Amino acid sequence: MNTSTPDYRSDKPIAPADRLIVALDVANADEARQLVTTLGDAATFYKIGLELFMAGGYFDLLDWLVARNKKVFVDLKFFDVPETVRSAVRALSSSGATLATVHGNQSIMEAAVKDKGDLKILAVTALTSLDQGDLDDLGFQCDVEALVLSRARRALETGVDGIVSSGLEAPMIRRELGDRLLVVTPGIRPVINRPSDDQKRTVDVAQAFRNGADYIVVGRPIRNAEDPVAATRGIQQTITDVFAP
Repeated sequence: MNTSTPDYRSDKPIAPADRLIVALDVANADEARQLVTTLGDAATFYKIGLELFMAGGYFDLLDWLVARNKKVFVDLKFFDVPETVRSAVRALSSSGATLATVHGNQSIMEAAVKDKGDLKILAVTALTSLDQGDLDDLGFQCDVEALVLSRARRALETGVDGIVSSGLEAPMIRRELGDRLLVVTPGIRPVINRPSDDQKRTVDVAQAFRNGADYIVVGRPIRNAEDPVAATRGIQQTITDVFAP
């Protein structure tokens, strides 16, 4: 009997170095610039999200990153009336950002794709900080996998480019929907000495890609490392090894 684990590694034409997205979840734009400068050529893709948005200087930082040939993932998880989301995406489409998130509600996704231009829209399926107990408390009458798959199917139908999904649900997405959606996986944790934090549905780097992720988002394991550059290069080497011919 074949007991090998299915391999869903992405065959999309993405440079290995671009598959790592470093989360700039720091207190302000100056700290973000310092981390980017420290990492240098070890990282090419960065996520800027709500914490930095509230700290100010968000769009200056975005421009700064783009000017340095860095790719940018804008993770603000737009959730508002559809026309407001459409206007926000339209404004962002000319910023130079590569990816942006919206919540995976039908009307929001439909609005987001109308004026997105070259910006790729990702639908958030279920936050990796949530587990089944949290979904029960929120009133969802289904398990995590059913919710993620339902939202992924709707994302595909509405023309959204991809989804944000835990690496635990990525194999199911690939089995059911193939490779038609980008899969971006946060909640990446080391194989050993995993930190105790608010991420509940986590995988390691190699597992995330073998489960079908196109990109991974890594924050604390890089930012809080004794040597962030070495931590980043270690992740990049793992990615290179996973996608070696």
